[in-house]
Amino acid sequence: MGGVVITIDLPEAIRRFTQLGLENAGQIMDAYTQGGIFGDLERGTISAEEFRSLLSNGVGRDVSMEDCRYAWMGCMKEVPKRNLLSLKALREKGYRLILLSNTNTFITDWVLSPIFDGDGHSIDYYFDSLYLSYRLKMLKPDENMFKKVLQSEHINAEETLFIDDGIHNVAAAEKLGLRTFCPKNGEDWTIEIYDYLK
Repeated sequence: MGGVVITIDLPEAIRRFTQLGLENAGQIMDAYTQGGIFGDLERGTISAEEFRSLLSNGVGRDVSMEDCRYAWMGCMKEVPKRNLLSLKALREKGYRLILLSNTNTFITDWVLSPIFDGDGHSIDYYFDSLYLSYRLKMLKPDENMFKKVLQSEHINAEETLFIDDGIHNVAAAEKLGLRTFCPKNGEDWTIEIYDYLK
């Protein structure tokens, strides 16, 4: 999701968490796999409310749920229309599209709402299935996360193209036999993808 469908702005998220009083936000936050309470949230081992409470303790003042949402949404820079049009076109050509994302409820409250694309559709309008880390209780690049998708979707690794902007995630997928494509965050992948689908 982030870095491929949505352009990520990690420095803005770090700036917002720093504004909340988290002085080491730059060391804690990562574009691909979070650590500490950030990783616990995305792994689903703590709730959004528990995250808020722990963050409040960490910064020494009460932080609201809206503060947390605002800071996390700093990660979400833009949703390029070309990406959404490409996803629609791929599905119309008969490709099954499956989303596998490290994410949390602060982000999915937005992406699963009708305001996501500006046209009244949530992100699941563009995909056949969604696999979200906090629901699966796993984070990429855990190979069990990939195995879960392959088994649940009844798909063969060698017939699957995994697209991710994280090199560690791509490496984990390759070990399991998936074909991979690793565009950079925000890069236009909508033409090049067809070279990988041949």
